[in-house]
Amino acid sequence: MTGHPLSGLAAALYDQIAPLPITSPHGHCDPAWFAEDTPFPDPASLLIIPDHYVFRMLYSQGVRLEDLGIGVPDADRDPRAIFQRFADNWHLFLGTPSRGWIEHTLYRTLGVETALTPQTATTVYDAIAARLADPIWRPRAAFAHLGIETLATTDMALDPLAAHTALAADWPGRVIPTFRPDDVLNPAKPEFATNVARLAELTGIQTDTFAGYLDALRARRHAFRDLGATATDHDVPDLHTTWMDRTEIEGLFATARTGHLSHDQAVRFYGHMLCEMAQMSAEDGLVMQLHVGSRRSTNPLLLARFGPDKGADIPVAVDWVRGLEALLSRCGNDPRFRLILFTLDESTYARELAPMVGHWPCLRLGPPWWFHDSPNGIRRYFDRVVETAGYFNLAGFNDDTRAFLSIPARHDMWRRGVALHLADQVGEGALARADAERLAPLLARDLAREAYRLDPT
Repeated sequence: MTGHPLSGLAAALYDQIAPLPITSPHGHCDPAWFAEDTPFPDPASLLIIPDHYVFRMLYSQGVRLEDLGIGVPDADRDPRAIFQRFADNWHLFLGTPSRGWIEHTLYRTLGVETALTPQTATTVYDAIAARLADPIWRPRAAFAHLGIETLATTDMALDPLAAHTALAADWPGRVIPTFRPDDVLNPAKPEFATNVARLAELTGIQTDTFAGYLDALRARRHAFRDLGATATDHDVPDLHTTWMDRTEIEGLFATARTGHLSHDQAVRFYGHMLCEMAQMSAEDGLVMQLHVGSRRSTNPLLLARFGPDKGADIPVAVDWVRGLEALLSRCGNDPRFRLILFTLDESTYARELAPMVGHWPCLRLGPPWWFHDSPNGIRRYFDRVVETAGYFNLAGFNDDTRAFLSIPARHDMWRRGVALHLADQVGEGALARADAERLAPLLARDLAREAYRLDPT
């Protein structure tokens, strides 16, 4: 990431970790990019259209999503016009991490030599397009060129995993799936009942009983593991875990299959299923992730017109202690179980999360996520959690991005933040220099590999 030059010990620590290979254990890149290995289509499709960080800022300043190619058929898009509109509003990103990521991608990753301005948009567009036409920037070659050693995608439970199957057959690059079963776990999701029926079709296991439903979920987890998955992931709108007796959960499951659960019943059902997922993780070794604290699609007009994931997701408060009580009471002491927690509620860092991960052996604290994945967000994170959680209960870094070429920028920003934090700790006398030099590569790469069980055992 471009930014103020580091100096002194921070510069030395950064130089130590900047060249390390990139482990990206959680993100949203499309595995079909690597399976098909076709060139990325154009600068707008690569850098603007899929990036909600970009279009939410532009929408906030009155730019229509249609004018950015959102909700517009590919054949009707004008990528040059989209890129020009982005360049015309480039000043809006001053002060944001998006500005730094995109500058890093343009100037350091792609080697564009012309600074982006409204007047240079065409020149910059042509320079990016020329890079994308070079075989080195086709997805598989770029994967190696960018120094990525592991990339985890996020794949729904009903995904046939065709791209991952193809990759496992003919490419040594490590692109692995992550099991994301929300659509078949959470009755509040649209088409839950239909999805449960599709789960039966996909696995060949009947899901008309709760026992069969659990067996089908185990089968999908097994299929993901066979293709290299080491983790599951769960989007949790309302953090609530509970454990019901078999009669109660079977009754709720039967009602859920009809689509007639109340909101409270749906929350309880999903809360029970998170406990079931924790037990399965203890059994099969998949690391469980919870992403908590986002109220999704808060702009009903955009949701109706464009669907979800259009920049209107907003952080909300989370009660981690009560919310995880049932799950941790049931699985938190099992040495086989690993659970990584992510929050958008920074007020819980010091009050709840750091004390929790500093006690429960199953827990690791994920890095700053989404709105807080920023230089100041990283600084706040370390300041609020390390004194109670220590360093070895942290899960390192993941970029959680859909924008493939931004991966180096995001990891570079984190590594700069690590260097600055550790240098400050040495300056304050909290760490010896040797300790900082030991911790730097752990925070940059190795803790993530350990937390996600990516190294052979």
